[in-house]
Amino acid sequence: MNSKYKLMGGLAAVAITAVALPSLITVPYFMHLVILALIWVILAQGQNLIQGFVGYVSIAQAGFMGIGAYFSTLLTVKLGWPVWTCLALAPLFTALVSVVVGYPSLRVKGHYFAIVTLAYNMVIFTILMTFSSLTGGEAGIPDVPRPSEINVGGWVINFEGRSSVYYYGLVALVAALVTGLCALILHSRVGRVLVAIRQNETLADSMGVSTWRYKLLAFVVSAGMAGLAGALYAHYIGFLNPEPFGVDQSLNAILAVILGGSGTLTGPIIGAFAVVFLPEYLRIADSYRLVTYGLILVLTTIFLPRGVVPVIQQAWLRAKALLGR
Repeated sequence: MNSKYKLMGGLAAVAITAVALPSLITVPYFMHLVILALIWVILAQGQNLIQGFVGYVSIAQAGFMGIGAYFSTLLTVKLGWPVWTCLALAPLFTALVSVVVGYPSLRVKGHYFAIVTLAYNMVIFTILMTFSSLTGGEAGIPDVPRPSEINVGGWVINFEGRSSVYYYGLVALVAALVTGLCALILHSRVGRVLVAIRQNETLADSMGVSTWRYKLLAFVVSAGMAGLAGALYAHYIGFLNPEPFGVDQSLNAILAVILGGSGTLTGPIIGAFAVVFLPEYLRIADSYRLVTYGLILVLTTIFLPRGVVPVIQQAWLRAKALLGR
């Protein structure tokens, strides 16, 4: 079976699971966590595009998420724009901002790029905190609206409620589309160039490839995905302040990619769910929760440096080889 059919089979399995999941969830808070995890899948897929495909670690993903969140929120709350319009425009605006910051920053490589993006995230966070007359500062912006209901042949789709099945359906659909887009990029000429840059950028440059342009493209698309995740987050939670968009959340996005499997399509999905659910399950550890969470992440990184997905794939291949004997 070639990689194309393996990919289609994997995506089909994820789609079936996503459709069946709401009927299996009876606890509203669990549904709430699943919705948050799916939003994180969008964020992590964007992070994986620049980190896993290109090999450049960006520490600005949460900052771009904040740009998308505040852009959509301010247009709906301050100007009364429709939520659906703002959800569509948020990733485009975030991508535009990322062009401005990515143009000079992608001239540097390696750790220097990571440091530059770290500075960008800190600047974005500071702006969101400082300009309180516009952003609400630490006090935040309350009453962020949900998308308006949709009437399809008398069937009303209402997105209200913390555990709304319809909002789950919305974020699951967007997460699936984003994952599909990443799959298309990976298996296209652009994807092959991005992987070539990760493997040996100097060689790619010497062969006449404009590596800087491809890196900028990956950076911009990655930021757009983060902006979309931010807009979906803001309109789901209903309250917005800068706290979720600090450097620590950018580090969590990096961890989600590393834990799941950098450069894989399913890795960010597993990593996103781990980043959302692990802290919740560790609440029983009380005051040791953060220490335990950090220890789990460190041990996983040490013993599974390639992430969970490559280990599963390797185990599956070994099992097939044994059964084939």
